Amino acid sequence: MIETMQPAPAPAVTAPQDVAVAVRGVRKVYPGGTEALRDLTLDFPAGKLTTLLGPSGCGKTTLLKIIAGLVAKDAGTVEVLGREVSAPGPERAFVFQDFALLPWADVLRNVAFGLELRGTPQSEREAVAERYIANVGLKGFERRYPHELSGGMRQRVGLARALAVKAEVLLLDEPFSAVDEQTRRKFQEDLLQLVSQEKKTFIFVTHSIEEAVYLSDRIVLLSPRPGRIWKIIDPQLPRDISPDQIRRQPVYLDHVESIWQGLRQYVE
Repeated sequence: MIETMQPAPAPAVTAPQDVAVAVRGVRKVYPGGTEALRDLTLDFPAGKLTTLLGPSGCGKTTLLKIIAGLVAKDAGTVEVLGREVSAPGPERAFVFQDFALLPWADVLRNVAFGLELRGTPQSEREAVAERYIANVGLKGFERRYPHELSGGMRQRVGLARALAVKAEVLLLDEPFSAVDEQTRRKFQEDLLQLVSQEKKTFIFVTHSIEEAVYLSDRIVLLSPRPGRIWKIIDPQLPRDISPDQIRRQPVYLDHVESIWQGLRQYVE
C-alpha cells in the first residue's frame, strides 16, 4: 500500500545548543502566485548532515537558498547559530550544482577566493586553501585552471572553497548530480569523511533516494508543493563497515524502499 504524503505536525523544538539552523513558520510565494513553501518549521542538528528530499518542485532548493540568505522568505524566521538570517553571512557557505568557479583563476585562487574577499592576507589564505585542496584529493592541481579539470574535479574545487572559509554551516545543492555514477560514489564516501573530520553542519539537497539514505544522519521528506514536512527519518546506518556492505544492509534497503513507496505516486 502506498503511503500518502500528508504533512506531519510541526516537530518538537530541539534544545538550542543542539541546533545550528532553526526554521520557524517559513512561507515562500513566487511572483505569479506559486507557493513553494508553507508554514515550514524545522531544526537542523549541529554537526550533522541533514538531507532535504522530496518530489520535484517541493521547495528543497528554495529552502536551502532561504537559509543561505539568497532568497527572501514571505513569512516566518530563520536563525543560524542563534542569529536571524536576512542576507548571506560568513557562517554559511553554499556549494552550487554547476560549480560556479572563476574561469580565469587557478584552483588555488578559486579555493582561496572567499578568504580574499574577507581581506585575509595572501600567505594565510593560500595556506588554508592548500590544506583543503589536499583534503578533497586535488593536491598537485593547485595551478590548474577550471577548463583543465574534469567535472568531478571542478566540483571538488567548489567543495574545497566552501570549506576554506571556515563556515559552520555548509549548504549543498545537488553537488554530485553532474558527475558519473563512479565519481558520485567516491564523492559520497569523501563527504562522509569530511563530515566526520570537520564537525560542521551540512544541509544537502538531492533527488537520489539512495544517496540520501547513504549519506544522512537525518532525512527530511517534503510533501509536494507547497513544501511542508511529511516525515523525518534517522537512518542510523552502521559506519564501521565498508560502503558496499552498508548498501547491502537490510536497514539501508528498507529505508530506500520505504521512501520510494512514498514518492512513487508523484513521479510523472
